[in-house]
Amino acid sequence: MVELLFIGSVVGLLSGFFGIGGGTLLVPLLLLSGFDIKSAVGISVVQMVFSSIYGSYLNQKKGTLDISMVFIIGVGGFLGAFLSGYIAVFVPSIVLESIFFSFVLFALGRLFFQVKEVPEQKEVSKFILFPIGIVIGLFSMLVGVGGSIMLVPILVGFLHVPLKRATSAGLFFVVFSSVSGLISHTINGHIDYFSGVVIGLASLVGVYIGIHLKHKTSNEISKRLLMFFYICIVIYLAYRIFFHSNP
Repeated sequence: MVELLFIGSVVGLLSGFFGIGGGTLLVPLLLLSGFDIKSAVGISVVQMVFSSIYGSYLNQKKGTLDISMVFIIGVGGFLGAFLSGYIAVFVPSIVLESIFFSFVLFALGRLFFQVKEVPEQKEVSKFILFPIGIVIGLFSMLVGVGGSIMLVPILVGFLHVPLKRATSAGLFFVVFSSVSGLISHTINGHIDYFSGVVIGLASLVGVYIGIHLKHKTSNEISKRLLMFFYICIVIYLAYRIFFHSNP
């Protein structure tokens, strides 16, 4: 119980600060604690429901959440995430871990190659945003992440959304994907509710602190910290997949 509470608090803090659902950190921590990948994904989905809803509420109060911008992507994410629980049944654990690894590499690469933020946002057709949401929702819920790990780099790198607004939008997207993923994975029996609820409740404290710190930190420092965070996850997953993999 103490271990779960600690993990939840740390994951919540990083979720609020970086605008992620928390699964990017939670899934590797649960794997390190002895859970298998599918159980870790189920627990992560429960935690994301708690952190994303509460975090989005706090971001809305602080005026950094542009609901209209991410709503269409979110609806697509809901649909994609719902399909994930049915697909996960047929996907081997090593494939799920490899997809997770690819997610983190993608996000890290976008942060490295994004030279600067552009002051004006691009206007993008809703017909493009909707399928983007479906794809992100589908693959993110397969591996227990909310999708913001891909969405935030897309918003910053391609749509020129300021980083703090992008992280707020990313966390709001997780509301759609995590609720849908929770329904889908519950139907398919992948959820350890006790561990998920304990971690989820503990994460609320961390989310509050993380969002407060985000608004006190410059964009440049936030970006450097996010890059360091992704690098640590990449190193751990590379070791797990290539040197300590299970069939």
